[in-house]
Amino acid sequence: MNARLRATLLVAPILLGATGCEWFTDMKRQPSLWTWEPVKDTLTPSRGNPQYSVPVTGMAVAGIQVSYNALPGTIDSMAGVPNPTPVSAASLANGRKYFQVNCAPCHGVKGMGDGAATQYGMPGINLTGDVTKNRTDGYIFGMIRNGRGLMPPYNRIEEPDRWDVVNYLRGLQGKIGQEVPTGPLAAPGVTGDKLYGFSRTAPTRPAPFINARGQIAGTGLHTQPAAAAPASPDTAHAAGGVRVMPAATTTDSAKREIKK
Repeated sequence: MNARLRATLLVAPILLGATGCEWFTDMKRQPSLWTWEPVKDTLTPSRGNPQYSVPVTGMAVAGIQVSYNALPGTIDSMAGVPNPTPVSAASLANGRKYFQVNCAPCHGVKGMGDGAATQYGMPGINLTGDVTKNRTDGYIFGMIRNGRGLMPPYNRIEEPDRWDVVNYLRGLQGKIGQEVPTGPLAAPGVTGDKLYGFSRTAPTRPAPFINARGQIAGTGLHTQPAAAAPASPDTAHAAGGVRVMPAATTTDSAKREIKK
């Protein structure tokens, strides 16, 4: 090996180290930005959650607060979560809809543990016994969300609807002072209002981009919030107990300027 080659091999690692280059990169070394994390300097707006969005980990309690505990502690840690949904005709009707679709196949239409799945080897779990009666609303809420043993998680039931299921189950247990109707809402195959529909807590439309000055990017035009009509109790419940903010819209003059 001549002197020139030896010198090159000695100097190359030093040059590469000085330039900060890496021979190997992987996905864990990519840029990451958390919500509200400062970007570069104080003059650059932080990255917030998209408008009208909700945490994917849950609203009542974040998944990171409970999901890494050993079972059954994951569910027990949610026992103290209060039920924010009062018992009402609308809550019981909605809870019945979700219970009959998701819970009745195993637990039965009256929660007696005699669902159709028990004919094929699934153990029958009676939800009207003293053990479940003595559970808190938060515990049952957590059981539906996280599952345990043979029961899978039912995160597909959104949180406002999940509280309705808890209220309906309390009705089946005779703990609300009134009887609740049981059985499926309609014959198999019937859809419409007999089944639950679109998401009520996740974004259902694109969020308009508004920069830190409240302007539409590239136009210099300010946005005007749409006037919100007063929400009735039925409307509030239909939104899952979540306040829905009006979307930011532009004035008629602003729309004409944008079309130009």
